[in-house]
Amino acid sequence: MTKRGAIVLAGGSARRFQTQHQPWQDKALVEFEEKPLLVHVMQNLQSAVGEVVVSVNGKERENEYRRVLEKFGLNAKFVVDEKASGLRGPVVAILSGLHALDVDYCLTVPVDMPFLKPQVADYLVGAAEEFDVAVPMWPDGTVETLLMALNHKNGLGITETLCAIGKSRADSIIRGATKLHLISPLQEIKTLDPTFRSFVNVNRQEDLTKLETRSAQGMVKENIKLTNGELPISDLKLLRDGQRMQGEGKVSEAQEVFAACTNSFESRNLHFWAGMSAEKLAEATMHQSATNNRSFLRAAKNYHAEAKTYQEKGCRLLAERALADRAWCESKVA
Repeated sequence: MTKRGAIVLAGGSARRFQTQHQPWQDKALVEFEEKPLLVHVMQNLQSAVGEVVVSVNGKERENEYRRVLEKFGLNAKFVVDEKASGLRGPVVAILSGLHALDVDYCLTVPVDMPFLKPQVADYLVGAAEEFDVAVPMWPDGTVETLLMALNHKNGLGITETLCAIGKSRADSIIRGATKLHLISPLQEIKTLDPTFRSFVNVNRQEDLTKLETRSAQGMVKENIKLTNGELPISDLKLLRDGQRMQGEGKVSEAQEVFAACTNSFESRNLHFWAGMSAEKLAEATMHQSATNNRSFLRAAKNYHAEAKTYQEKGCRLLAERALADRAWCESKVA
């Protein structure tokens, strides 16, 4: 029997929610319809998955959240974000949550999405079967970067590698998938939630009264499946090993590993990982001008190829992210 879990991402700083010159407010504890947002999220997930873990950034927050949930008769497993090479952000929180769960598939849910319907949560997790990642993509090509369903094993391999090499953006998890399911909300989800209220984000205080969801305008109205073989777990481990070697001062060994990873990923047309590997090779050869330049240009070429794949499918956000990485690598060429 397939085991399902969820990670509630509740460790952010909620900068956009704050009022200038006022004390900091914990968005997770802000009440809507007489219940904190955290309670709404937990209650919505209970009937959709078997296990829920709340990822927080400190013990004090964990203790406060636990007391609040107990008032509403809710029990939760908590995990404090791991120390990952000084990184902070959603990838670290997701990695911490994945380590705490023993499931086959896992849904990540930000604490500021209090209206996610259990039926939608259930559908998203089911849509991840046979994929590394399943994530909603709107008709204009934007993607829900924090609401996604992951294959637990492969999601762990992706997030461990991203944290090891210092990449903290949540959309990198999506880009790192070799089997990606981009789900149009205009298909099955619309029958479960016709107004798309599940996708309301409470980013600012005024969002509690406006309750605005995403725009359904755009050209992409069908589900999209991008598949490119099995996720190369052994190569991802090798990439992490290269980063460890570099940290230990074994620069020449790290260079060999990064070069091997770049070649291997390129041979599979895994352009995101090839770009990342070439970028790491460039960092490891910073005192070798010619090799450094070639590596950055090679990374840029791979990011360009990655962007082209997304552009062909109308996935605007991921294409923009890949092109931004390309531009950064090109800017580093002496």
